[in-house]
Amino acid sequence: MAISFRNSVGLYESALRLRADRAEILAGNLANADTPGYQARDFNFGDALKNQMGPQSPGNSVLLTQSGHQEGSSLGAGGMNVEFRTPTQPSLDGNTVEEQVEHAEFMQNSLEYQTSFTLLNGRFRSLMSAIKGD
Repeated sequence: MAISFRNSVGLYESALRLRADRAEILAGNLANADTPGYQARDFNFGDALKNQMGPQSPGNSVLLTQSGHQEGSSLGAGGMNVEFRTPTQPSLDGNTVEEQVEHAEFMQNSLEYQTSFTLLNGRFRSLMSAIKGD
């Protein structure tokens, strides 16, 4: 009997990849905290995970109005819908990065990345135990 890798670790692997992608976006926000006009970006992790794990919902597909149109998606790469963050205190130079918010989001994401990694590691240990017959 074959073991489906996707069925065995799909959720955990997707969550880990999305957490890494979010860390990259948040780090970019922090790196551009002093760049005039920079718009802070982020995405909703829960929605992105749903988009990666399940079939595309009708709200995520692009409407085809002509026979020559190609199918597409309104989501970014990896099922992420990256949006601009709305600041609580806009700066005069147009930069929307709030360092305290970005640091808090980055630390929360780091903890959730570690959790995803621990869960994925546990899944691999379970699979290894099943393969070895322990």
